Amino acid sequence: MRQIILDTETTGLEPEQGHRIIEIGCVEVVNRRPTGRTYHQYINPEREIDAGAVDVHGLDNEFLFDKPVFADILSEFVEFVNDSELVIHNAPFDVGFINAEFKREGTPPIETLCQVLDSLQVARRQHPGQRNSLDALCRRYEVDNSRRELHGALLDAQLLAEVYLLMTGGQGALSLGRHSASDTGSAEVKTQRRVNRDKLSLRVQRPSEAELAAHELFLDRLEKDSGSCLWRQEETKTVG
Repeated sequence: MRQIILDTETTGLEPEQGHRIIEIGCVEVVNRRPTGRTYHQYINPEREIDAGAVDVHGLDNEFLFDKPVFADILSEFVEFVNDSELVIHNAPFDVGFINAEFKREGTPPIETLCQVLDSLQVARRQHPGQRNSLDALCRRYEVDNSRRELHGALLDAQLLAEVYLLMTGGQGALSLGRHSASDTGSAEVKTQRRVNRDKLSLRVQRPSEAELAAHELFLDRLEKDSGSCLWRQEETKTVG
C-alpha cells in the first residue's frame, strides 16, 4: 500500500476568502515503510500573506517572490501523489485548500486521484478526550520535535509520518531522518514479532553425574556452615 503523508502551509485560514497554498511537503510510505522519497515545494501565492499566518510558519512574500506559482507545479505534485492514500492531520483544512487550487486550474478534486485519511480522527479514536495536535502526539509517542520552532510543511509531514506509524501499530522503531529529497537512504525499521507460546517446546538440560556430585558437596558445606539446608528440607517434603 502506498501512502503519502502530506502537510501544507497557507496564506490564511479560508480558501473561500482567496487564501492560497504557499508550501507543500510530502513523505512517501510504502507498506508502512518510509521509502526516503519526498516532495517539497514553496509556492508564490500571488497575494499578501496574513500577518497571523507568518507568525505560524515564518514564510513571507519577500521569500516567496521568486518561487513558482501553483499552476507551474501542479503536474509534478499530481504525479507524486496520484493513486495513493493521503494521510493528513486535520484533512479537511488541507484538502479544502488543495481542491481550491485544483479548481482554479480546471482539475478535478484531489479525492478523484487519491483516498484521504484524516490522522486527527484516528488520534481522537485512539485517545478520546486528550489533546491530539501534532505536538501533543509527538510528546505522547516520544517523537523528537525539537526542531519544530515554526510550522514547516515537509518537517511536519515527516513528524506526522513517525507519529502515524507508531499510533497505528506495527513499528517498533522508525528513523525517517528528516532529510531533504536528495537524501534517499532507506529508513531503518524494527518490528516486533508475536510468538505463539503454545507451539514452544522447552528443552530441559539434565545435569551430569559430576555436576550432581558437586551440587551435593555444595549442600553439605552449606548445611555444615549454617546448621540446616532449606534445599534438602524442601526435597524431603516433596519426596514425602
